[in-house]
Formats: sequence, C-alpha cells, structure tokens
Amino acid sequence: MSKTFAPDEIDYNNSRNENFDSVLQARLARRSLLRGAVGSAAAAVFGGVGLTACGGGSDDDLIPTPPTVKPLDKLGFAAVAKSLEDKVSVPAGYSFSVIYALGDPLRAATADYKNDGSDTDYENRAGDHHDGMEWFGLSADGKPSTTAADRGLLGMNHEATTDEKLSSFFLHANGGTSTLPRPASEVDKELAIHGVSVVEVKKAGDGKWSYVKDSAFNYRLTTLTEMEISGPARGNKLLVTKYSPTGTKTRGTLNNCGTGKTPWGTLLTGEENWAGYFTRSSTDDAARGNDKSVAALKRYGRSQGAASRHGWESAGSEDKYVRWNNSKLGSSADGSDDYRNEMNAQGYIVEIDAYDKSKLAKKRTALGRFAHESAAFGTPVVGKPLAAYMGDDSRGEYIYKFVSAANWDAADANPANRMAAGDKYLDSGKLYVAKFASDGSGQWIELALSNSAIAGYSAYAFADQGDICVNTRLAADAVGATKMDRPEWCSVNPANGEIYFALTNNSNRRVEPSSSSQMAPDSANPRVYTDVKGGSSNQTGNPNGHILRIKEGSAGSTATSFTWDVYLFGAESTAAAGSINLSSLTSDQDLSSPDGLVFSPSTGICWIQTDDGAYTDVTNCMMLAAIPGQVGDGAKKTLSYTKADGSALNVDTYVGKAPTADTLKRFLVGPKDCEITGLCETPDGKAIFVNIQHPGEGTAMANIGDPSKYSSQWPSNAGYGAGKRPRSATIVITKNDGGRIGS
Repeated sequence: MSKTFAPDEIDYNNSRNENFDSVLQARLARRSLLRGAVGSAAAAVFGGVGLTACGGGSDDDLIPTPPTVKPLDKLGFAAVAKSLEDKVSVPAGYSFSVIYALGDPLRAATADYKNDGSDTDYENRAGDHHDGMEWFGLSADGKPSTTAADRGLLGMNHEATTDEKLSSFFLHANGGTSTLPRPASEVDKELAIHGVSVVEVKKAGDGKWSYVKDSAFNYRLTTLTEMEISGPARGNKLLVTKYSPTGTKTRGTLNNCGTGKTPWGTLLTGEENWAGYFTRSSTDDAARGNDKSVAALKRYGRSQGAASRHGWESAGSEDKYVRWNNSKLGSSADGSDDYRNEMNAQGYIVEIDAYDKSKLAKKRTALGRFAHESAAFGTPVVGKPLAAYMGDDSRGEYIYKFVSAANWDAADANPANRMAAGDKYLDSGKLYVAKFASDGSGQWIELALSNSAIAGYSAYAFADQGDICVNTRLAADAVGATKMDRPEWCSVNPANGEIYFALTNNSNRRVEPSSSSQMAPDSANPRVYTDVKGGSSNQTGNPNGHILRIKEGSAGSTATSFTWDVYLFGAESTAAAGSINLSSLTSDQDLSSPDGLVFSPSTGICWIQTDDGAYTDVTNCMMLAAIPGQVGDGAKKTLSYTKADGSALNVDTYVGKAPTADTLKRFLVGPKDCEITGLCETPDGKAIFVNIQHPGEGTAMANIGDPSKYSSQWPSNAGYGAGKRPRSATIVITKNDGGRIGS
C-alpha cells in the first residue's frame, strides 16, 4: 500500500473478544492434530479448479480430472540471494520478461503510453498497482480451455495508486494537486486506474510472451462500472442509494487485492481497504439521529469527520464525485436521495466472467463484507457443498468460511452460463467465522440470527441475514471470534486439502495490552518481540508475521471443527531461535511479512510473496517457493514472557516441521520499494505470471521532475516502455530449458 496511507495498519476492532484460551475449551483431542492427514496422490492436482483445492470426502467422489504432471517432492533451483538492487532477480537457469505495465493500451485506438503524466484514457489502459490475478486459458479458436498453455486471459486486480498526501503523483505531469479541491481531470484518472483488467496474453513461436494490444477479450472494470448486488443483501435497505433506490445495483469495485478462481471458471476479486476512499462530515452522527448506522460506520473505519484518501468528493458536483461523501445530506428516510449508504456497497467478493465482458459483475454478499483478500475454494466433491475460505486484512480481524447451500454438480464445471453457476453456489449458504483454542483445535461459528449471541448483541441490532452480510465484522465480534495478525491471502494445499493463511504482521501485539486496540499473544498469534531495523528503529509486536494452516474435521467442507498449527514463522535467520526464529530459517529462507500465498496446481509448490517494511533494510521484497508438509508434523512449543510485575505469561503454540534446503528457498527478489504479489501459471506449469507492485513507492512527490531522485526506475531500467517513472507491471517467468517452474 501507499507509503502515506496504510489502512491495513488502522484498527477498527475494539471488541472485547478474548484471544483464545478462556473463550473456547478444547473439543478435539490433541492427538488428532498430531496424527494429521495426507491426501492420496490422485487428489493432488485438479486442473479445472484453478489454484485452489481442498479435501472433504473420499477420493472416489472427486471430479475425475486426473493430474497431468507429478507434484514436486523437492525444489530444483539454487536460492536467490537477498538484494537491495533496483531489479528483478530470478534463479540461474530462469528468465523473465515484462509483459503488461501501468498505462499499456488495451485497444488500438488508445495511444501508446508516454509515462510522463500527460496520458489520458485510462479506462482503456492497464490500471495501477497490479495485484492478484488468475489464468483463463483460450484454445486456438478462442474458446475457454482448461488445458491451453500458450494463449489465455489474465484476470488482474489493480489495487490502488502510489500516493503522497491526496495525489496519485506518478499519474500527473507535475505530481498533481495535494490540497482540496482536487481537479476533475486528475480525479478522473485516479477513478479509472482502480479496478480490474482482463487482458489476453500469448506465447509466440520463439517462446516469448506478450499481451495482445487489441484483443476482443480485453476490457476494464473501474470504480464507475455498473455492478449487480447479489445474495442476501440484494434489495436490503442498507444498500439504497440515489444511484440505486432499489438497493440492487452499484458502481465499481475498489481497492482490489487478492483473487480466486471458481470451479466453474470465473474470476473472484476481493475488495480490501475501501473505507478510506469515503468521507463523512463532522456532524454526521447527529444528522443520522445517532442510529445504528453510526456504530456500523465506526466499526468499518469511518467515524464522523473522517477525511478521504484522495478527496475525490471535492472534484465537482457530478454524481461520480459526490458519491464519495458518505454523509447523510438528503431528507429522505431511506437514503434514496444521497449516498449515506454508498460505502455499504463496497467490501465484497466480486464475481466476474473473464471470458464474457457483456455480463455484469456481481457482488456476492453472502460471503460477507470486510477487507477481503483472496477467496480459496475447497475441492469440489460431488453431492456435497462447496467451501470458500477468506481473511479480513486488518489488525485484530478474523478468518471466515462460506459453505454453499447447493451441493456440487460435476456438470457445473463447464456450465453454459458461468454467472448462473455463481448464482447457484454463491448466493445462498452459511457464513462462518473462526475461533481458535490453545490445544490446537478450533471451531467455525455460524453468523446467523439463529445464533443468540448475534440476535441479542447489545452493540448493534441486526435486522436480518442481509444486515449480517453487510456488517459481518460486528456479527463476528458478537460471537467472540479470534482476533488475528492481519489475515492476508489464503490458499489450499492440493496435496492434502489443508488451508493456509498468511498472517502478515501485527504491531499491536503486547505482553500486557494497554489499550483496546492492543492484543495479548495467544496460541495462533503467539509472538511478541522487538525487531531492530537498520540498527536503530524498534518494531514491536509481531513485525515478521507467520503462516497458519487448518485441517478441516471429518465432515470436510461442512465441518464446524478443525485442527491447526503454524506452518512457518517469518523471521531473520539471525533472530533468536527459541522465541523468534521458531522455524529455524536460514539465510536462503528467511522472510518477513508473508502476504501473497498461492499453491500451484501442477507442481504443488506453495508460493509465498512478501509485502514488507521490517526487513527492507536488508533486502527488497521477495517470493519464496515451499513444499510444506501437513498439520501436526511439528511439535508443541511454549513461549514464555515476563510481565511488568515479574510474573510469567506462558503461551502454547504448535510449530510445523522446520523446512529444509530442499523444501523452502528464495526464488525471486524484486526492485526497490515494491511489493511482490499475484501469481498464476499455465496449466503445464512452464510459465508463471507475477506482479511487481508500486516500485519506487519511496519517491517524494517533490522529486517528480528529476528521475535521478526516484527510488526506482523499474521497469524502464529493464528495457520496458517509455519514460522513467516507475510502473507496476506483470512479468512472466520461464525456465531456460523449457521445464516446469521449480523443478
């Protein structure tokens, strides 16, 4: 995210939910955790499911899509060294090329990108801050294909912009206007660079990849694209606005981070830190009559008087600007004459048909509203519900699961109408939140009015299931869910169906919390320590993050119990082994702030990507390859802390088996100030696509006219594109011998 606006680091959860031990007594014997489970080799890869798969029934019930390649049992490349250089580093024997960067035109009529701040027509260009993405294969005749490996579509998120104060300064010739009001000409650019791209990519006869500039498949979704509200909140009074008095439509998708791919071949995009784009007047609580919407707005980070990230609401009287003012300005009782409810239309998993631009995208409200990262599906099992797993990326927020009401039908793997399949599986079901216990067990708790804790919640009066889906965080507060260390991406291990969650960091863990925003260590978030950056800057809490994994109970997707452990603790290799470097990482493996997390369906590699600020005095952000084991393959560990009065605080946790040089190593290091994020691959595993987000983020707006003062000039210094302003971009990585990546 932007260096001057870090919504991930803003605390909205002031609930008194406890952090494990006293909340939930163990329901599952510890021996079940230690026993673990390994799925059969036949369940290891599912080409038609995309990047996610999860066990939940017998192998005989699985869709008969046999693996075409054998998953790796060890990594076959030499680790890449840490680097502070302004370049992309990959292992010996590998090559990369830049194929799609901010501003690249998607149609022939749009001019080539000058990259000097004078460009316009961003509705028909690549957006900014490339993030999560998925592969959608195309056959030679342009039909959807699950096996095509040389032609396809990338469905890609464009999360945000590189900012200073209010302005997305690399987009504007002189850096832009950093005071209010903002000029409409600047705001129009910024409105258009957010959202999603669908872009065709193709491999030429010489093996080189490029995007197809004027493909009929290319299109953009922006903050202004009309979208449909779907699921329990459709038509709910909380979605009524001047634009949609019926509460059934909205415009745009915003701050898109992680992605997912459905078993029926559509793209899911997560709306993450959208709240900061809206403003509220300093007197709005009273204007609303201090009704329950005030509590909801505060819980989602918009107290009265909150300023917006970019000041888009100040650009004029047109509706496309006014909608960013979330205040009650009209006289209607229902909000049909203003945008007091506009923010309630952001924060969902959005489904998009990458193959068909004529279909309206749908916001799937049944999956809840929060700071969504990715959505990872469990393996479809014929005759059983589907499960989708999600995290809420903010300090002290929660982990969720959605279980469809409909049972999976194998015919839906290739439906005539993909969005109709989404209606079937994503609009009706049960939404759960996770509560973890100190013995390595946990529970999924349903968020429904039938739960007395929700029905009788004193902090907010829920009216119906639509209300729960709009105000999911409040419902999770009510049932005492476990506060986590910023749940980022999640993915599912195709080898055994276990679910992995990147918990990127949390600066608010304390041995003895002194405010409602601080959290004591607990079993699933057990570390509190001080990391010294650059020899002088202390970073306290859990600055390096960890990766937690879950094994569902015997009921699979519908299980309400699970076991868990921590697969990997981020740490510097030189950190104390007994309290910080709990995974015994070496210099070829150490990492900080895991963020992007994607399992390869063809090789079984777990790709770990970092978005870090704690270790960047030593290395730029990176991507590692891992071949993990299973829940329970390690051991119990007790961390001991000393309180101010001298008494001890002991925290039990469960640490996965330490990785070896063959099962975890650094694969890529990015240019300066970037985040490594987003990954998808061709079905044969011979090409992977990775996004380099916000290189040069450390540049000061005052230096916009002097490229020598940019903190990065990538990708121009890699030979791509005009100008020297840094650009977010997609790279493709291949092995020089034509083999599978990682082998």
